[in-house]
Amino acid sequence: MGAIEKALLSLGKKSPFYYYLLLGIKMVPSKSVRNLKLAFSREGDVILYYNEENVAKKPERMVEALLLHEVMHLVLQHFLLRPKDERDKKIWDLAMDAAVNQYIPELSAFGVPIDVLIREGHGVDNDVLFAIPPDWMWGENAEKYHDWMLEEMEKMGRFDVEVVAAFREGVDDHSGLFEEDLPVEMILELTKEHVGKAFNLYGKDLPGNLKREVLIALENPELDWKTLLRRFFGVSVLGDRYSTPLRPNRRYDHLPGWRNEYLARVSVVLDTSGSIVEEEINRFLAELEKIARTVREDIWLVQIDRDVTAVTRYKAGTWKRLEIFGGGGTDLQPALDYTERVLRSEGTVVFTDGHADVPLARRRVMFVLSKYHSEEFKERARKLYGRDAVVVLR
Repeated sequence: MGAIEKALLSLGKKSPFYYYLLLGIKMVPSKSVRNLKLAFSREGDVILYYNEENVAKKPERMVEALLLHEVMHLVLQHFLLRPKDERDKKIWDLAMDAAVNQYIPELSAFGVPIDVLIREGHGVDNDVLFAIPPDWMWGENAEKYHDWMLEEMEKMGRFDVEVVAAFREGVDDHSGLFEEDLPVEMILELTKEHVGKAFNLYGKDLPGNLKREVLIALENPELDWKTLLRRFFGVSVLGDRYSTPLRPNRRYDHLPGWRNEYLARVSVVLDTSGSIVEEEINRFLAELEKIARTVREDIWLVQIDRDVTAVTRYKAGTWKRLEIFGGGGTDLQPALDYTERVLRSEGTVVFTDGHADVPLARRRVMFVLSKYHSEEFKERARKLYGRDAVVVLR
């Protein structure tokens, strides 16, 4: 058993929250990183690259600490930060590390406060020395540390962050968090759902300050249901990869490059049971019509009461001739099974009033609840799938 596997098992006994998150991350050995490095693939997977040889030389508790360091960048949504330039990125590197390391005793024990780094003009290597907050600023977030560092450097008038950055040569940086080819909305949707599930199940055991940070990240001001619905459709998957002379090949100049095509493979489940108000079905279909005009493939529309009553390819204009079937009781599970197993959808949007059991979804799911919805269904679905997986039609 390798060092990473041992550290994962040990973490599983100490912290189910982090263990749950790490199980959703692909572990990939790589000699191109020094220790560990978090990144995102173009397909939307979270990947943790690790150097087997270097990691094996470290004590197990230090490997655990380094794993926590990487996954906490994900928990605190540091991928949403966007440095203005290369100099600003180096400041963010220190600020993000300080925000994370303050919660990891094994790293903070070998920490150097960022005020000392600024004053003395030296850096950390993230191998023996680690950045931590100033003594009087513990418990703050990366944005706070970033702004404070900018103010301090401006007061000093002589410090250049390049001096500190020079000490980080060869260190695994955070460039993998800022994947330009992947929409930030896609990363946010995928990671927030996973972190939300982990928090609902195991978040009660987190330290107070960290619990606050996670709650803030998960409970951003709620967007209106139309915006969230469009965002859900915007989270696409890699559909095809083809060569094109219009894009140069990065490795061989004389060959064509490659272009990735992304498709929104999303199905819609429409609850047509007797308790659904026709007016609300019409509002939901009106928004679906707008979405259908922007996505690049037809949307599968599955109608359900107790069983699947109709399956239709929905595209712009379909509402004019759409016939609604149903009117009986409600069981949403057959519709979810159909979209995932038969249609092989990567995500499913369910419009319902929630007067039914919460169905089991094996892939991404979003529930759009009618105004006359079941509160019990809403809370149960949010606990299972995360806060942003449930919105209410207003």
